[in-house]
Amino acid sequence: MTSQIINNFKRFDAYAKTLEDFRIKTATGAFITILGGAVMVLLILSELHTYMSPNISEELFVDTSRGHKMRINFDIIVPRISCDYLVLDAMDSSGEQHLQIDHNIFKRRLDLDGVPIEEAKKEEILVSTTSVTNKSSEITKVTCGSCYGAAFNESQCCNTCEDVREAYKMRRWALPDLATIEQCKNDESIEKVNLALKEGCQLFGYMEVNRVGGSFHIAPGKSFTINHIHVHDVQPFSSSVFNTTHIIKHLSFGSDIKNANTAPLDGEMGLAKEGNKNNLYQNLYSTT
Repeated sequence: MTSQIINNFKRFDAYAKTLEDFRIKTATGAFITILGGAVMVLLILSELHTYMSPNISEELFVDTSRGHKMRINFDIIVPRISCDYLVLDAMDSSGEQHLQIDHNIFKRRLDLDGVPIEEAKKEEILVSTTSVTNKSSEITKVTCGSCYGAAFNESQCCNTCEDVREAYKMRRWALPDLATIEQCKNDESIEKVNLALKEGCQLFGYMEVNRVGGSFHIAPGKSFTINHIHVHDVQPFSSSVFNTTHIIKHLSFGSDIKNANTAPLDGEMGLAKEGNKNNLYQNLYSTT
């Protein structure tokens, strides 16, 4: 009974096979069989890859929010310039300038071998205050210090080393040897100058900037703007003596994105083979 049912079912076979004795195997048939099998395997693997791959949808939209800031995280080592001579500046296309940024920025002094000399210190903005101390010096006794020819009028006084620097800066004159300036003899400026090329510095932290086109840089010398021109005062040195070789341990814009490389410059080293060589990595802030 069962065999009869099977025989009746076989009548529906539209591809009846011939007997083994009447079959002829050819090289062409073998080639077509192998080619067809390979094509089927490739199609299956391709469909499997497409199924397993995530679907990325790209969208472009206008950010209409205002007043929001973007965070820039960084950790950069400059092994041949001291922390006292390095400043961080940021400028954007809206005209806003952040000179000598020190909020949320830490500086760690390093020796020339890269070994930390002391713990990292956070730079704070100093507020001028008037205080009375028991220490007396010749500078405090002077009621109106000399500007060494850089004064614009007879009533201008330079009672501190910084006042003399500012006077020469406004005149656009080269600053003389600090050791010859009375106001600078007991000032920390001479020690900072002596250590400028004998130490390294690690700068790390973050800053918040406007979400518009702009740039930021780390450079030696005090920065200021004259006639809308951004300059750095590196006196008493020349700009060519500074070795701006640096190592980027970390640099990222905005918040981290999962499964995305948001810090492509990590581990990058900028080697300054010539004096005061500049490296340009990013001239526009990312807005993502």
